[in-house]
Amino acid sequence: MSFNVKIKRIDKDLPLPEYETNGSVGFDIIAREETTIPPKEISLVPGNIIVAVPDGYMLVVASRSSTPKKKGLTPPHGLGIIDHDYCGEQDEIKIQVYNFTENSVTVQRGEKIAQGVFIKIDKLSWEEVDTMNTASRGGFGSTDTR
Repeated sequence: MSFNVKIKRIDKDLPLPEYETNGSVGFDIIAREETTIPPKEISLVPGNIIVAVPDGYMLVVASRSSTPKKKGLTPPHGLGIIDHDYCGEQDEIKIQVYNFTENSVTVQRGEKIAQGVFIKIDKLSWEEVDTMNTASRGGFGSTDTR
């Protein structure tokens, strides 16, 4: 299924995001400006786009698989989630990165820095109960002993 999603580029000299191959599930997000990340610090890299995430979907922003090895950068929170209402004129997607190296790392303007993936979601209602399953499956690492 394919449909149009509203997107705004901050700098129109940079290209719109693309799915690089027919098999790609994520589109590349590129840096709007050169950003230098000091060693062992977290910085935000402007992603040049504002996206109106469609109802029934979420936009996940994740590291490209090559970024940690090539740049020494990783998202400190694992991945980012872009909400439906984060699409105002000042709501540029920014890529949060942690520099885990001993040296400053520079992301160049126009460089692919992350990928975005739309994922279908449901919003559910809570049913509060006083008791859950009586048998516990165990805590962290409990399946390692099986």
